[in-house]
Amino acid sequence: MPKASEIKKSAAIEHNGKVYFVKEINKLTPSGRAGASLYRMRMYDVATGAKADESFKADEIINLADFSRHPSTFSYIDGDEYVFMDSEDYTPYNFNKETIEDELQFINEETQGIYVLLVDGSPVALELPSVVELEIVETDPSIKGASAAARTKPATLSTGLIIQVPEYIAGGEKVRVNTTDKAFMGRAEK
Repeated sequence: MPKASEIKKSAAIEHNGKVYFVKEINKLTPSGRAGASLYRMRMYDVATGAKADESFKADEIINLADFSRHPSTFSYIDGDEYVFMDSEDYTPYNFNKETIEDELQFINEETQGIYVLLVDGSPVALELPSVVELEIVETDPSIKGASAAARTKPATLSTGLIIQVPEYIAGGEKVRVNTTDKAFMGRAEK
């Protein structure tokens, strides 16, 4: 069983008799000699969807819940429901828009490498690839001769996400975006 310091985002854990999905982790380091690091986790109850914020000491043991990962692709939108299709057995997985709001910034019809996480047979979360390719729909005009180390400018992507890109990038180009920190990684390969 892992310690709190070893838990990663998108983990399913058991806490107080319930199964939670970890959405966010913040490390808090109190000042003072005897202060041990704390890990504040924003979690969602798998059964009810209720939000919970808990703090754990770095060396506190946490139980991982049994979950399975299924490779999937985005299929369609049905009202506020987003439907993903299992790539192996074509099982549909429905998610409410609010549940996957953060992940939707990186998902379009072409996104590959998505996994649906199931706990007790119910879809609880999406696991995104570390890098996705998205098209720029709006940005300032590119500046000819701008170097790669030059200033940046905001760019709106096809999913609505706004990131900073170098000045030499133009609208209509596809770029690679890191899904962890929403950072520009480079032009997409053609």
